[in-house]
Amino acid sequence: MTVTPIKQKYDIKDISLASMGQQRIDWAAREMPVLRQITERFAQEKPFAGLRLIACCHVTTETANLAIALKAGGADAILIASNPLSTQDDVAACLVANYGIPVFAIKGEDNDTYHRHVQIALDHKPNIIIDDGCDVVATLVKERKHQLSDIIGTTEETTTGIVRLQAMLKDGVLSFPAINVNDAETKHFFDNRYGTGQSTLDGIIRATNVLLAGKTVVVAGYGWCGKGVAMRARGLGSNVIVTEINPVRAIEAAMDGFRVMPMSEAASQGDVFVTVTGNMHVIRAEHFEMMKDGAMVCNSGHFDIEIDLKSLGAKATEVKDVRNFTQQYSLPNGKSIVVLGEGRLVNLAAAEGHPSAVMDMSFANQALGCEYLVKNKGQLAPGIYSIPTELDQDIAALKLKAMGISIDSLTAEQINYINSWTSGT
Repeated sequence: MTVTPIKQKYDIKDISLASMGQQRIDWAAREMPVLRQITERFAQEKPFAGLRLIACCHVTTETANLAIALKAGGADAILIASNPLSTQDDVAACLVANYGIPVFAIKGEDNDTYHRHVQIALDHKPNIIIDDGCDVVATLVKERKHQLSDIIGTTEETTTGIVRLQAMLKDGVLSFPAINVNDAETKHFFDNRYGTGQSTLDGIIRATNVLLAGKTVVVAGYGWCGKGVAMRARGLGSNVIVTEINPVRAIEAAMDGFRVMPMSEAASQGDVFVTVTGNMHVIRAEHFEMMKDGAMVCNSGHFDIEIDLKSLGAKATEVKDVRNFTQQYSLPNGKSIVVLGEGRLVNLAAAEGHPSAVMDMSFANQALGCEYLVKNKGQLAPGIYSIPTELDQDIAALKLKAMGISIDSLTAEQINYINSWTSGT
């Protein structure tokens, strides 16, 4: 391909990594046929022409293909990382060098750098924001009120981000429409369950090379992500315990064949702990004290506060790196606790995140969600909106077609039956 140098500023690790990044972006694209078809249409129709867009996402090969789609659609786009440990530096280099997309993301960047990148992105004066956890939108609302009138809308990728948007809406500070990409059926049924399920265990195995068969894996939270992790851990031969606060989900976990108990009971039984709740301090000081020597803890929820690492660090007599993305905390009682990925998303800190085939649908939702905002500019009141059902169905149909799978369609008689109240049983 032709390499086009860019004039915009960027902040990445090493632009010489671009060729390696191109190979991996192309590899991911092979598994993203839905997004590829959307990219081809965007290139012809240019739905984002004249619009400024910022995306705060995990800078991975899959996100690169989304960024390429948005630029093909005419967007003046900037990409920043949504997590300090999830950036793939070769991908960032490729987007800058080969596609002219300014990227502000470095794997391992500190919190100050992350927040500086958020400010740089907002300096771009966006019309559309793609957010992953709502950090950019929250910063905009708190610190950049003078820019609110520029915003057409935002799309949100995660459960955590949607919770924050709901709180903003309740407080009356959300002044533009937000598309809830997370709850699209073609997102959370697949991304959260199959993506998180596989990639979380991939991260654990890459970080530790531990044999999961025969181990007791404690999964905190039985939402779609927790279901995926529990299912895949059992598939590898683990004995799985689920902890929950929601009685309905707890019943579901029990009826799916998992042991269910409070974390206070599970803490002494687990060999590996995975938090997927979106809440804070799910594993706390009292739990660490009960854990086995060498117990491993990691997080696959959005933020790094699910595990109370501050209290663990305060108790520790020594903290040392024992493998990449693996730290051992030695405690006064003689035991040690192993923390993976610094408590951040282990599937992205220690591995490569969700498989491309799953992100194909998630990012198709993002791309079409942005287009929906543009098409309905000025017609949507401030609030949180679901992806329209017809778009969700279109994405599923495109995915099935790419997989070579055909399904039935209703006959005229069946359509009449399900839309009638006069027909009996």
